[in-house]
Amino acid sequence: MNADYLSAKHAAGLTYADYLATGTAGQQANWKRIHEQTRLTDAQRQLVAGFVRPMKVIGLSGIWCGDCVQQCPLVQRIAEANPDKIDLRWLDRDAHSDLQDQVTINAGRRVPVFLFCAEDGELAGWFGDRTLSRYRAMARKALGGACPLPGGPVPDDEITAQLLDWADQFERIHLMLRLSARLRQKYGD
Repeated sequence: MNADYLSAKHAAGLTYADYLATGTAGQQANWKRIHEQTRLTDAQRQLVAGFVRPMKVIGLSGIWCGDCVQQCPLVQRIAEANPDKIDLRWLDRDAHSDLQDQVTINAGRRVPVFLFCAEDGELAGWFGDRTLSRYRAMARKALGGACPLPGGPVPDDEITAQLLDWADQFERIHLMLRLSARLRQKYGD
């Protein structure tokens, strides 16, 4: 995946509101419920607000996917904490199968997957399908299935743990971009 390809994919992405509008009323309600339930801590908000390097983020998702319902609104909340530096765009997995095929996990087309890029589209990293906290919660509940039921209640402590996992990913990428020799040379810092 080169920078031009990823920049074009990012440019084709939708805003969160536009992405949600592609779903049914029930799907939209499920995503909105988790988004409203999600709150960054003051420390998380301050950390993300302090990011100085712009990053483009591509959220490859399925509006229908239970794991996406439980995780994507959390990622959106993180992006909302610094919209000047985090440019998050959403792509449907099936409509962008060429990208999905390049980020398979365990030989599967899993979602959500987030691609983190520098401002010029250079890939800095990607992460998906579930955070460690999500896998731990699934193991505790012994679901056995690949996806939870979309719209099912999610305990606050599970959202808090997953939000921390996602915030750590954003911090990791920001530090990578902040310490990048090529970007430090560009910004003179």
